[in-house]
Amino acid sequence: MSTDPFDPLLARAHAHASDFLRELPHRFVGARAGREEMIAALDAPLSQHGEDPGAVIDLLAQQAQRGVSGCAAPRYFGFVIGGSLPVALAADWLVSTWDQNAGIHVISPLAAAMEEIAGRWLLELFDLPRGSGVGFVTGCQMAHFTCLAAARHEVLRRVGWDVEAEGLNGSPRIHVVASEDAHITLDVALRYLGLGTRALVRVEADGQGRMRADRLGEVLSALEGPTIVCAQAGNVNTGAFDPLAEIGELARMHGAWMHVDGAFGLWVRASAERRGVADGIELADSWATDAHKWLNVPYDSGVAIVRHAEAHRAAMTVAAAYLIQTRGAERDAVDWVPEFSRRARGIPVYATLRAVGRDGVADLVDRCCARARQFAAVLGGEPGVRILNDVVLNQVLVRFGDDDTLTREVITGVQLDGTCWASGTTWHDLAAMRISVSNWATSEADVDVSAAAMLRVFRELRARR
Repeated sequence: MSTDPFDPLLARAHAHASDFLRELPHRFVGARAGREEMIAALDAPLSQHGEDPGAVIDLLAQQAQRGVSGCAAPRYFGFVIGGSLPVALAADWLVSTWDQNAGIHVISPLAAAMEEIAGRWLLELFDLPRGSGVGFVTGCQMAHFTCLAAARHEVLRRVGWDVEAEGLNGSPRIHVVASEDAHITLDVALRYLGLGTRALVRVEADGQGRMRADRLGEVLSALEGPTIVCAQAGNVNTGAFDPLAEIGELARMHGAWMHVDGAFGLWVRASAERRGVADGIELADSWATDAHKWLNVPYDSGVAIVRHAEAHRAAMTVAAAYLIQTRGAERDAVDWVPEFSRRARGIPVYATLRAVGRDGVADLVDRCCARARQFAAVLGGEPGVRILNDVVLNQVLVRFGDDDTLTREVITGVQLDGTCWASGTTWHDLAAMRISVSNWATSEADVDVSAAAMLRVFRELRARR
């Protein structure tokens, strides 16, 4: 096949991509246009014969200048969003070029081998049971789904119920226990799995969002039947970790499955300096995390890890003669994830881990945590500004003044200023700015410039009152 149709377009796309990446550290961080502007610029009648492909690529690049946010930029602190390490982005370009369906081994032995190796490396990096099942999914939402499907399978199997064959109609009730500050993706996973959000038994949390182990003990003592306990490694607002060791011991005592939401917090296991906050995480039965957060690979890249590989596989696997599944040493990804057809999303994980090594992952985690402490020190030193959380990881909650209105005005003002971008939240009924430091490229200078912009907006708004 001639590459002539590809070369000019790929060269054009490469030039646009290079321009975007070159400008990314210095650009206005938020998006400059909203829905109406984007519809006006992009909408047109679908043509009969098509348009020039080069012009289409140019249009995308042109409108990206206004319509995309700089969420891969070093001064983007909204949500927990990492950038893309150069090696990760380059590997992802190859993934799109190869266009492999990574569902089964026979289609792409390369993708299957890389995901098998990357899974093993992750278990070593996190120091989790080496025989665990590993699946590469779209994000932590589907990682929860996958892990909790394995949990559903196993806790019902123990009481003699085959949920894959019989479904949930008539099955023993499954109790799902989680902190009152658990992430909303847990609720969604329960909906997808047919367990429903009313299956959730909420446990009181402390002032930092950590599940109270004493309350968990009381809850578990009052429950009978199949039970799943969901713990959190990294509260989405404060970064705090549930008391994982205590939760793990209680779960084992009561015969419950323990699942951990480690969307970003699981990566702290790579850091010798900070891994102590995750002590006890190894007691769990399953773990969900995102590589597109702290590993800084492109979207979509979640990871589901299940200690009981046989339960993991039983909950996910399907078989059909036409799929040519060997059931031998070869890895068929369809045994570990909900999808048949999927991109080879494990390849950027493999490439990144191989390129940066254990020390590189640890350094990435440690630097982001250091930059979060820098934010807290600079902002917390300003009269009228309060840091609402103990900064144990990469999350900082900031309160400006004594009322919600001023804090929200500062958040809006900072977003309009464009120097950086931070999001808002409500924490214990108080409006707060939520700063998440997750990007490999964020430097001390980026934090200094960003904190100065935040304080400038705060001072200007306060002076007008």
